[in-house]
Amino acid sequence: MDQHSSKSRRQFLQKIAATSLAAASSPLSSLAAQAKAEERILQFEKRISANDTIRLGVIGYGVQGHFDLNTALKVPGVELAGICDLYTGRIENAKEKYGKELFTTRNYQELLDRKDIDAVIIATHDVWHARMTLDALAKGKHVYCEKPMVYKISEGPSVIAAAKKSGKVLQVGSQRVSSIGYAKAKELLAAGEIGKLNMVNAVYDRQSSIGAWEYTIPKDANASTTDWERFIAVTDKMPFDAKKFFWWRAFKEVGTGVAGDLFIHLLSGTHLITNSKGPESIYSTGQFSYWKDGRNMPDVMSGVMQYPETKEHAAFQLTLQVNFISGTGGQEVIRLVGSEGVIDVVGNSITVKHSLLPEAPGFGGYDSVFTFSKQMQEEMQKEYDAKWTPQQRKRKVKEDIVFKAPQGYDDHLDHFTNFFEAIRSNKPVVEDAEFGFRAAAPALACNESYFSKKIIHWDPVKMKLV
Repeated sequence: MDQHSSKSRRQFLQKIAATSLAAASSPLSSLAAQAKAEERILQFEKRISANDTIRLGVIGYGVQGHFDLNTALKVPGVELAGICDLYTGRIENAKEKYGKELFTTRNYQELLDRKDIDAVIIATHDVWHARMTLDALAKGKHVYCEKPMVYKISEGPSVIAAAKKSGKVLQVGSQRVSSIGYAKAKELLAAGEIGKLNMVNAVYDRQSSIGAWEYTIPKDANASTTDWERFIAVTDKMPFDAKKFFWWRAFKEVGTGVAGDLFIHLLSGTHLITNSKGPESIYSTGQFSYWKDGRNMPDVMSGVMQYPETKEHAAFQLTLQVNFISGTGGQEVIRLVGSEGVIDVVGNSITVKHSLLPEAPGFGGYDSVFTFSKQMQEEMQKEYDAKWTPQQRKRKVKEDIVFKAPQGYDDHLDHFTNFFEAIRSNKPVVEDAEFGFRAAAPALACNESYFSKKIIHWDPVKMKLV
């Protein structure tokens, strides 16, 4: 290890230590986050031999494909070997960025046929995720598939089976499950810091046209420049529509709306933190509030899910909310509510606030006592004072806890680091096919509930509709 690397490592760990739990005297002020950060740095400092180099192909080079590739190439020992996209402008963009010699294609099968590609990122519209994942695994490629892992719940079992049979790494792209902040929230909950969990409120709101998926459409968009027939090869036939190609998340024919895009982040995070396999009942409702631009998936949507008691967690209710015209300006938060406090997970930052009941039951004030006769009031007051001390009547006080990831921390980079490390070392990933499906299925069930106006029943252990 050179002197610069050693110094960088120490500085990073010092930042972790400085931003760890504020309650230093608490038994919860562990070094879990610091240990995870150290593990990440050790992975980065590991010498990568030529044999450890991972050559990467990208299928779907749109907005998320760009972000994924840029992040993946920050991991040492990862090289780009090819890009597939249907829009000619993105093929040109790829060659402008990475050189004219870069292999590019509009047919993803040609990319999978290349022997010099070890792993692929699948960042296409949702309707293709399962098909491409199955084809990639069959060709012996490791797969990083963007969420949701599948477009239909019925596709999940075959993807899980193929991943197991292939012996290859399959990781789903809900990057927050690799976050050191989420790991800290998981630790705090398991330690009983907020008592017994009973509710989770999860919100992902936005307040912008881009956030509502109204991406800029290029002037040359047509059926030829987008290879429209290939785009709809796994859907019912439909005429060319530039919005469905570039704003595909907003259309049920090819995307999964706010449920598949954003509910699934909230579900993935909740499942990681609570160690849950999923809900048993699911209901959702939605409306078209503002973005009346031809989309057929709502821009405001809420869901309610009931999680049964298991050996991993108490029974709890999960509420989900996405509002694409939110006067808050936009927010992303998972709030875990327990019998003794709340954990707010905002990005990679954690705040814990406590509210503990006094030992004594309530008496007086906004109570029914004043409605009794004066004699009864005096008699009961005397009995209460004799039984409970002033100290027992007071609410217990516990210090707040604040955890913040160090400045510049990137959970997306951690997620890709975990993916490539799993390929090299054969270690399991956090978000494998089963985890990915257990998040995707309830999200997709929200769409089913919205359109059918029915409660959807789900078996989270057997992973099937009831």
